[in-house]
Amino acid sequence: MDNVDNKFLGQERIPKLLLKFAVPCILSLLISALYNIVDQIFIGNSPELGYFGNAATSVVFPLTVIASAFAFALGDGAAAFLSICQGRQDTEKAHKAVGNSLLVCLGLGLVFVLFGFIFMTPLLQLFGASDTTLKLAQDYFVIVLTFIPAFMVGNVLNSIIRADGSPAFAMIQTLAGAITNIILDPIFIFGFRWGIQGAAWATIIGQVLTLAIGILYLRRTKSFHIALQSFKLNFQVLSNIVKLGISTFITQMAVVVIMMVSNIALSKYGAMSKYGVDIPIAAMGICTKVLSIILNITIGIIVGAQPILGYNIGAGKNDRVRETFRLTIIATTIVGVVLTTLIELFPDPIINLFGVDSELYLEFARLTFRIFLMAITLTCLTKVISIFFQAVGEPLKSTVASLMRDLVCFVPLVLILPNFMGVEGVLWAAPIADVISIVASAALAISFFHKLGDDRTNPVKHAAIQSSKPGVIITISREHGSQGKKIGELVAKQLGIPYYYKELTALAAQESGLDQEYIKKVNSNDGEQIMHELYLTTSPAKYAIEAQDAALRDISKHGSCVIVGRAADYVLRDSTKLLRVFIYAPKDFRVRNIMEMYGDSEKEASKNVERSDKNRADYYSLVSGQEWGDPQNYDLCVDASLGQEKVAKIIADLATNK
Repeated sequence: MDNVDNKFLGQERIPKLLLKFAVPCILSLLISALYNIVDQIFIGNSPELGYFGNAATSVVFPLTVIASAFAFALGDGAAAFLSICQGRQDTEKAHKAVGNSLLVCLGLGLVFVLFGFIFMTPLLQLFGASDTTLKLAQDYFVIVLTFIPAFMVGNVLNSIIRADGSPAFAMIQTLAGAITNIILDPIFIFGFRWGIQGAAWATIIGQVLTLAIGILYLRRTKSFHIALQSFKLNFQVLSNIVKLGISTFITQMAVVVIMMVSNIALSKYGAMSKYGVDIPIAAMGICTKVLSIILNITIGIIVGAQPILGYNIGAGKNDRVRETFRLTIIATTIVGVVLTTLIELFPDPIINLFGVDSELYLEFARLTFRIFLMAITLTCLTKVISIFFQAVGEPLKSTVASLMRDLVCFVPLVLILPNFMGVEGVLWAAPIADVISIVASAALAISFFHKLGDDRTNPVKHAAIQSSKPGVIITISREHGSQGKKIGELVAKQLGIPYYYKELTALAAQESGLDQEYIKKVNSNDGEQIMHELYLTTSPAKYAIEAQDAALRDISKHGSCVIVGRAADYVLRDSTKLLRVFIYAPKDFRVRNIMEMYGDSEKEASKNVERSDKNRADYYSLVSGQEWGDPQNYDLCVDASLGQEKVAKIIADLATNK
């Protein structure tokens, strides 16, 4: 089975696994960060531009992040959906996911260009452009804006290339653009004396090269083949891409809100201080770029740990989960403390990289680095905890930890503190937010590990695939409370063939090394799982789903049988003899059944039915990309209120004659 290959994640030494996965992640993220920093280094060292040029690019940066939010959301959504398609061996929807994400991204890029040109001046002023920097910001933004569709599509392609199993190529694609930008910046800014426009041209030429390399890759793809029909809009595929990418979009837009609020406050209170409007915005601009490099190092550590955490939480190897978390926390703390010490003791060499035009600028830049980055270790630890929760299948906790520092704490503090502290209040908002958010995030982590317990050592219930006579494979999907399990058993009994329901969990556990109880959780309809649809896309849930799919394919090789649930009708769609059945019933019929089975009140039973049906629809949509319960997806849809025996006979007779 496919998941046997993942067993090394539960057996190899954790430090060795972390080095293997984290180092490439860190390098890739650092390369990406180069795009955001090299322009400011060369611009700041230009005699004609200096910190005014850095202030201008800092004003433009949030607008490019908005474009990035759409591109990264589509890219991450398409990449996640492509991975799902690979797991279910669906080449048809794979190429449509790629084509649709690229087409929509291009369309959004063109809309962004139009909107940007119409509202350029008010947008730049909103993000902090002063009378001094507005012309510089416009000169830079006009060029960057014109080519923004290339930047966006190139980023989507980068995510797709990684998901297609070519991370090295994706890194080369990004590296080629970054190196081109670095080489052209001094040539255009100093050699051709193009000033801030030279920095913009260097940036977009690098981005166009990144796009071109990505397009070339489409000729050598592994899991899909792009064609003209790939670009025909498929709203069902797009819906899945959007759902999978929405968390990325929210995270990116949170960055925009932070930068907008910060720039507005810096502009307002800077004007009231001796520093003026432009010095605070320029200093904050270079400070946030340095922050992004530090964060990318620590994010690379925990992103590298994601597959280790995802597999071991699913395998019930909780001690390995603890060890992985402990090592990532230690590594993050070391990185944070070392870099914080360097910044606090020696800020000037870092600031000087970006050019220093005046003693007043240097004074505020020192303040910015020493205060704003004072608690950078806590910022990194909060980010690590957030991504950790994502890796172990806790999307709600991940979202809370992610947004706590930036939106819940930092933004309100930026609005409040400058009223009492002036422009320095913006700087103090960061360390105070870091302290509050790490307390909240640490509390979530402690609570999680307290409930996690020791390794789950429950022995896997032995299950074996039963050999059967050649014939039809009957898959039964059913609404909750429609007695589908019982009907499936009756059909199997009438035809004298094996019946699989709970046995699937044991089979998947045996072959994959995952914990049987965890696989049950993925199929659970108890309703306790908040954000169920997002939970299904987390790594541990995907490991469990892949294990079940592999078990289903093994079962299908052993002859005729009845299989209930697990989107078996879709997973086994290539089987030569397949009877796909959907069992439904009026809601009041199903509610009465739930009340009898579990002793629920009518209100509780009704909620149970709605919740369980939604969970099944989420699962089916994730696995198949299709709508659960759509009659077009089944050979037979039958009303269970006709009676168990009658419905079972209808199915058995149809199977016999198929």
